[in-house]
Amino acid sequence: MTATVDIQTKYHILTMRKVMVLAISIVGVILAVGFLSLSVCPDISLGEAYGLIWNHLIGTEYVPGSQDWWNDRFIWNRSLPRSVCAIVAGIGLAASGVMMQSLMNNPLADPYSTGISSGACFGAVASIVMASLFNAAYGDGTTIIFAFLGAMIPAMIIILISSRILVTPATLILLGTAISYFFNSMITYMMVTTDADTLQNAYIWQIGTLDTVTWSQMPIIASISIAGAAVVLLLSKKLNLLALGDNSAKTLGLDVESFRIVCLMVMAVMTAGIVSFTGILGFVGLVTPHIVRFLVGSDNKFVTPISMAFAAFLLLISDYLSQTVFDVQVGAVLALIGSPIFFILIVTQRKGRGMY
Repeated sequence: MTATVDIQTKYHILTMRKVMVLAISIVGVILAVGFLSLSVCPDISLGEAYGLIWNHLIGTEYVPGSQDWWNDRFIWNRSLPRSVCAIVAGIGLAASGVMMQSLMNNPLADPYSTGISSGACFGAVASIVMASLFNAAYGDGTTIIFAFLGAMIPAMIIILISSRILVTPATLILLGTAISYFFNSMITYMMVTTDADTLQNAYIWQIGTLDTVTWSQMPIIASISIAGAAVVLLLSKKLNLLALGDNSAKTLGLDVESFRIVCLMVMAVMTAGIVSFTGILGFVGLVTPHIVRFLVGSDNKFVTPISMAFAAFLLLISDYLSQTVFDVQVGAVLALIGSPIFFILIVTQRKGRGMY
């Protein structure tokens, strides 16, 4: 009887811990949105920033040319598009990261392990370079289309191979690595043979940026990210089965090969859609699931939503630092923050406190 009570107590404590981590992450996201607003309107307080956002939502109008009118325009047209994009991109990349690590049963897997990021980068750079060669004006829309098409090339290659032969998780990662090397070589060739201005435009996109995202593009990236994340949440229980190994999952009734192909398709579309708008935002899908598993355990039913909230917070904070401290693209700050965190997690895992 005492043992049963102890188990129930531990379960309730762990559940409360999971809820607390999720709540803290959501509060962090809300605070980060406010601080990002302050980065474009430094003369107002945090409360005033939230007030301006709320007033805009309820349709409050200001006298044209007044200080509140300018603050409203700065926050709504410059700060909030970046904030919303950071949130939805974080949600999608974290969900993809959780899915990939569970799918491959590999802690080093992330949304970019299949070569999707390299394909997207190849498409975007090709768009920019071709516009320069033919003296044509390229727009963000053209770059996004080319990036998405480029991202789908490695995705379709891997899905087609997986549907025809039995492919292990290790083989999938090796295929993704080979595809990445191929596209990276093509990117390098294009970048070293173009002019300086084109090189700069291509390099900024390659690092990862939120500068170019507008409200008109938001429904697309939000739809892709949120729909994909919802699918990952629905598949959480089946993803948990893969942690037992392919043979055990099959014994429990899961068609592992078909399930893996479906997951790859969802992850590919979701990652390609995000990367096409933001460029390569590294470490989000790799680090956040690790941190969350370290805090709340490995049950994907909880890991997925908490990872999404934490990834959104991480991207918002990185964007804030990129604008106020470092004056670089957000992708560079993500790498700066993500690298030491990942190093610490690896060292901790080696001491026997791992997440798997």
